[in-house]
Amino acid sequence: MKNKVIEVLNSIYDPEIPVNIWELGFIYKLEVNANNDVYILMTLTAPNCPVAESLPMEVQTRVQMIPGVNNVVVDVTFDPPWTMECMTEAAKMELGLI
Repeated sequence: MKNKVIEVLNSIYDPEIPVNIWELGFIYKLEVNANNDVYILMTLTAPNCPVAESLPMEVQTRVQMIPGVNNVVVDVTFDPPWTMECMTEAAKMELGLI
């Protein structure tokens, strides 16, 4: 089930950055328990990000649509703050940073 959740996260993009939220490193924690309840701790580029309300809601809605998933909880944190170091090498290459 965790792999299915990651697939969905790979299909969700911050509208201002052409890289998915998984590769951007926005997902700090992903847990799936035996009942297929999903817990996601995520961040955004900044607290005043234009999608601060809509992006976590999109994550919750899209993950909830996975067949077999029961409850989905998405929490947002800014501790530690997101930095470009959170991105995968693939994301950095996509954005021309390396």
